[in-house]
Parts: sequence; C-alpha cells; structure tokens
Amino acid sequence: MEHVTEGAWESLQVPLHPRVLGALRELGFPHMTPVQSATIPLFMKNKDVAAEAVTGSGKTLAFVIPIVEILLRREEKLKKSQVGAIIITPTRELAIQIDEVLSHFTKHFPQFSQILWIGGRNPGEDVERFKQHGGNIIVATPGRLEDMFRRKAEGLDLASCVRSLDVLVLDEADRLLDMGFEASINTILEFLPKQRRTGLFSATQTQEVENLVRAGLRNPVRISVKEKGVAASSTQKTPSRLENHYMICKADDKFNQLVHFLRNHQQEKHLVFFSTCACVEYYGKALEALLKRAKILCIHGKMKYKRNKIFMEFRKLQSGILVCTDVMARGIDIPEVNWVLQYDPPSNASAFVHRCGRTARIGHGGSALVFLLPMEEAYINFLAINQKCPLQEMSLQRNTVDLLPKLRAMAMADRAVFEKGMKAFVSFVQAYAKHECSLIFRLKDLDFASLARGFALLRMPRMPELRGKQFPDFVPADIDTDMIPFKDKIREKQRQKLLEQKRKERTENEGRRKFIKNKAWSKQKAKKERKKKMKAKRKKDEVECGALCSLASSLEPRHSVCEDSNVATVGWAVWTPHSPVHFGASGVDPGSCRPNRICCFLEPQLTALLLLHSGFGYR
Repeated sequence: MEHVTEGAWESLQVPLHPRVLGALRELGFPHMTPVQSATIPLFMKNKDVAAEAVTGSGKTLAFVIPIVEILLRREEKLKKSQVGAIIITPTRELAIQIDEVLSHFTKHFPQFSQILWIGGRNPGEDVERFKQHGGNIIVATPGRLEDMFRRKAEGLDLASCVRSLDVLVLDEADRLLDMGFEASINTILEFLPKQRRTGLFSATQTQEVENLVRAGLRNPVRISVKEKGVAASSTQKTPSRLENHYMICKADDKFNQLVHFLRNHQQEKHLVFFSTCACVEYYGKALEALLKRAKILCIHGKMKYKRNKIFMEFRKLQSGILVCTDVMARGIDIPEVNWVLQYDPPSNASAFVHRCGRTARIGHGGSALVFLLPMEEAYINFLAINQKCPLQEMSLQRNTVDLLPKLRAMAMADRAVFEKGMKAFVSFVQAYAKHECSLIFRLKDLDFASLARGFALLRMPRMPELRGKQFPDFVPADIDTDMIPFKDKIREKQRQKLLEQKRKERTENEGRRKFIKNKAWSKQKAKKERKKKMKAKRKKDEVECGALCSLASSLEPRHSVCEDSNVATVGWAVWTPHSPVHFGASGVDPGSCRPNRICCFLEPQLTALLLLHSGFGYR
C-alpha cells in the first residue's frame, strides 16, 4: 500500500472528539487522505461543500465525521424523533455500506440513533422502527425517503421531524441525477429547512450536479482532489495505482477469452460487468456451469429482495466472481477486489471510471480490463482524452478452449438457458443502439452473425433491428426450438398447458378472418374505429370549409390583412383552414381572435359575426 495520506487526524485545524479518534483507530485509519483533510475542516466550520475526488479516495469518512461532530456540537440536544442529518445515495448497496461505516461511530455515542431506509424492505416496518427507536441520522435512497414524507396517515410526520436538520449529504451526486431521481431530490429538498449544511460528493462533476450546486448550496466551497505526479497535470480520474488494460477480440471469441482469464486467476476476487440485466442472468448461468471450482454470484437492478444478501456474501469472500451491471459501479467498497473485468463497455464514459474504481481503493493496487470489438478500438483514445484514463493493450490469450458448443448444448437441453440467451442478445443490441458514444459504437457496424455465435444462439431472434437482414455467416441449429423442454418439470408442465390452449384456440378460429399478427384484437378494433371517425370528421370539415370559402370570397376587407406563412388567400379574404388557434368549434369568443383577420370556424353564421366584429364589412 502506497503512502496517500495527509497527516494524522490530530493535526486537523478543528479538533475531533476523543471517541471519534478512537473509532478511527478501531477502523485502522491512523492518517487522513487528501479529500478528508480538505473537506472535514470546511464542513465543520459550517461551509457548504461540493467535493470531487477519484474513486476509492475516502469520501465516505469525509462526510460521516463532520456529521457526527456537528451533531455533537449542537446547543440543543436532539430528541428521539428529531432528524439531525440525512445522507442520500443512489443505490441500496451503497446505502448499506455507509450505514455500516456510520455505525462504527454512533456506537460510541448512544445518544444518537441511526436508521436505514432503502427499497426491498417493508415500508410499514420502516415507519414502525422510526416511531419506536427514532432516527437522528437517516441513510436512504431517494425513492424510499420521498415515500416516507408521504406516510403521514400512518402516524409518521417526517416533515415536522426534519425541521431540526443540520446536515444534508448527497453521495454520488451525479449518479443520483443520472438515474432519474431528479424529481425525487427536488421533492425532498422542498421539505428540508433552508438553514442547513449541504455536501455534494462524487468522483465526477456533471452539468446537472453544477445546476444542483447553484440551486441547493449557499456560497459553496468547491474541493477537487487530483492524483499526484502524472495525474496532477492530466487531471486523471482513476487512481494512479490502478493498472488499466484493454483487449481487442472478435464477438465470437470474447466469451472464450473471459473464461480462460478467469480460470488463470481462480484464487482472486473479480467483478465482471455486463451492459444489461438479461446478460447478467445468461452469462452468470453459463459461468456457473463452466467454472465449477469458483464461487459465482449474480447481481443486477431488477433483483428486489436478494441483492442485499448477495452483496454481503460477496464482500466476505476471499476469492470469487460477481457478475453484475452498473448497479455495482458506484461507491461500493468491496475488500480486496483484484480485477474489474468489463465484458461490455459502459453506456457512458464516466461509468467506465466508476467501474474501474471498484479496485485499487485507498492506496491498494488493482487492475482492470475492458474487452473491445475490433471496430471499437477508437474508444481507447476517446477515454484517454475525455476521461484522462490511459489504457495499456493486453494481447489475446493463446490456447483458449472453444466453449460455445457447450453453451449451445446447454440451450438445447434446457429451454430456460435458450430463452435467457435470446433475451440477453436482444437486450444487448438494444443497449448498444442507445450508447452515448454513438460515433464509435455504431449499430450498423455490428457483425450480428459473429455476435449471435458469441451468445451461442440456436437461431436468430425476431427483432426490428434485424428485419430485412441476411446472415450467411450464422448457421442456425438443426432443431425445432419450440420442442426444447424446460429442465424444471413444473415450468415444462405449465408450458405444455399453454401450448395446448393455443392449439385449441387455433382450431376454433380456423376459417375466421385473421387480424394482424402479434397485435391484440381489441387494439386493432379500436384503431379501425379511430380511423373511421377521423375519415368522417375530415369529410365534414371539407364540406364546411367549402361553404366558408364561398362566404369569404364574397367579402371585401376594409383594412389591410396581416400576412402569415400558413395563411391562404381566397378571393378578397384571408383565412386559415387548419390553424389550431383560429379553427375552432361554435361557442368560441370572436373577441379572442386577432383583429383584421378572417378566422375559419365551423358555422358560417359565426364566421360572419367574427368578420363584423373584426372591422370587416360587406360590399
């Protein structure tokens, strides 16, 4: 471990409580990191801070210690139901981790109670826990915290409880806004008192965070901690102790390269990132079958209740593989991760930095590897310029075993594997089409045949992106995929029941007129009705407009008529056939329309009235 400290805790300008120093010794942190030495004194001196520092630099302690110290210095002690501090984080895993770090300090101060509010738990139980034990410090995800403000009917008046708030912290602030929590954050801020200390912490500062700084912080102090040496001149966003590699390989060789790498590093701890939840499900199952000696765990955002258990289990492992999506990319501190492997590049460049930051944390070494297709090689230069993140090439591993036939055999034997593979392929293509760096990751350049072989598909799926394309390089399996059974007998029994039901429906509907495939009959019928009504309306409008044209052509304006790009001249009159403002039904006040202008209404009588009102007259 390298020396990345800025002096002892005792050297801080603002002295820390003896029990806080004792907790730091218990945690094994005798010295401060740069972000801690810069942030803690300012936060404790009642300054709002916006801190940016590389991943793994110790940002959590940079706000946990000031929170405890500020609450200790309060003139009026907090009651059980009063909230003194709120920490908001984007993911459950990060919230659990912060709650755990905070508990190391609050156990020395029994006068403070803390509570964790995250998704995947019963909100009713959270309410009862708060009413019984209180929560002077709340660690929460935005959705659950917003929900708690609305539970007044259950006896929780959180809006009253937060009037005593001293500190608000938004951890991974840019991710909070990326994940669509902006509305929730704004709602929460409306409930909080204006007289408070606010801290924004992140490894990357975006324009959205900048807007939040302007809106939510009062005269903030901006803290930006960079790496020393080369990083200081280039503002590198990844730790200098991190070795970043990339490997260029074809889509149908990528999985073989991944498995070969994992077999050669079996005694180490790995995070393997995929772009979608479906890919995690499929490749997690595949790795489980092919790497018998390794402990494989899977985690993604669509898991509701198992995520916390899986996360805690992986943290305790000495070696193993966690297959995951970007839900694990932010702020998560997993001890001794040796390699971060990015099977799919992330959807945006900043996520690349955060993924890599799961290793090489607080002075430790670590390595990261991203797999790229030959057409994606320009991404290396893009990262070096955009994220100041230099990468070294790792050559292709030799003597790799082709494992794709085994995967295809697994799909033929179990319909669950076959369906997971199809879903994974479709989700990958859809995610690829939405990549932020679309000049490099172009869907039209993707070799779909090679990609399908890499996913070990038995046939090409039906999807809009593949419509009208031919794939001579892809050979589908000589098998009727509808006949592949589920290994799970209960699922297979349900499938057979559904197939039988469909066969009966087909028999009953023979001879009847067929509607468009894959569209609900009710939707088709409703669409036909809408078309019929629109046709009738258009016919009626044409007749009425013809009558109005005849009326307008017999009139002469006394004043000049304003010109309009969508206005047509008819005889001596000017009118707008389909303007949304000037084309209306009876009952519209003519006085609301523009003077010196003939406007088209549905009734000729009203049009005549409007002409008179606007200063037009008859010959």
